[in-house]
Amino acid sequence: MEYNIAVIPGDGIGPEVVDVSLGVLNKVAKKFNHKFNYNFLQAGGCAIDAEGVPLPENTLKECKKSDAVILGAIGGFKWDNPEAKIRPEQAILGLRAGLNLYCNLRPAILSKWLKEVSPLKSSIIGEGIDILVVRELTGGIYFGEKGKAVVNGVEEAYDTLKYNENEIRRIAKIAFESAMKRNRKVTNIDKANVLESSRLWRRIVEEVAEEYSEVELNHLYIDNGAMQLVKNPRQFDVILTDNMFGDILSDEASMITGSIGMLPSASLGGNNFGLYEPIHGSAPDIAGKGIANPLATILSVSMMLKYTFGLEKESKVIEDAVSKVLEKGYRTLDILSEGKIKVCTKEMGDMVIKEIGGM
Repeated sequence: MEYNIAVIPGDGIGPEVVDVSLGVLNKVAKKFNHKFNYNFLQAGGCAIDAEGVPLPENTLKECKKSDAVILGAIGGFKWDNPEAKIRPEQAILGLRAGLNLYCNLRPAILSKWLKEVSPLKSSIIGEGIDILVVRELTGGIYFGEKGKAVVNGVEEAYDTLKYNENEIRRIAKIAFESAMKRNRKVTNIDKANVLESSRLWRRIVEEVAEEYSEVELNHLYIDNGAMQLVKNPRQFDVILTDNMFGDILSDEASMITGSIGMLPSASLGGNNFGLYEPIHGSAPDIAGKGIANPLATILSVSMMLKYTFGLEKESKVIEDAVSKVLEKGYRTLDILSEGKIKVCTKEMGDMVIKEIGGM
């Protein structure tokens, strides 16, 4: 089979981890007789420098023509000014809106091989953690009406949190469908005791739940949900939440697994189209040093094979290879612990390629 993939390496460590991940993908292509065509594009800070905008028109156009998108990371110290009218992060929001990527899947998995790097006690972790955060991605406060004003000489600003029932229903269905393939439990996290938008959110989620009688549904307010995620993460299977809460909770979930450098994500729209990226940032402080952890990006590529291309066998081969590398004790700096073998970014990718084996 032949697939066309838009590749946006981005800024900071993005190009490094993407390059390693494409090496893994090329190995899978050879082993299973696939062909992956790459179209390299710019977005983020590098695009601002080159074209004056974070998301060039051609980048979005070419992404729409592709079968899937791989994104490295965006942003960095050079462009780190929240008051600037043009910012690298605008590329991410532009891609999500322009490609209609309304669902973000963020698995937070702590394998037994990495228990020692989690900040949580072993009594809390048990034999590991496996949570899927299902985050709504194109609505809510990030996309609502916003503005600034001066009222009676006092400066003010506002952002509007808004959802309609169709936006809620479609993301809720994905959460329940995901739960049906896992442990059949959905925890909805909102702030229905305060926010009108959350009260609508909860009502629609409960309506969708009626279609999935085999799935257990419970609700938590965001403050309690954040606390429970640290106190007892094993109680969760699928977490369903809105854009802003999902942004915060998925990063929290990543840290209880030991390193933000381990976790992939998939942003999905219609017809299985998706954008795949590690959840970590551009880490400009370590860019070019060869010490970045490429596993989150490698696992993002694995998610692409599974969710967009339907290549579940190929996806599992990558997952198994990553697990074997960790079992053998190879670690990048962010997950290094006593008695383990320190490797650089490229070496970690080479280890995964070796475990994939084959032709």
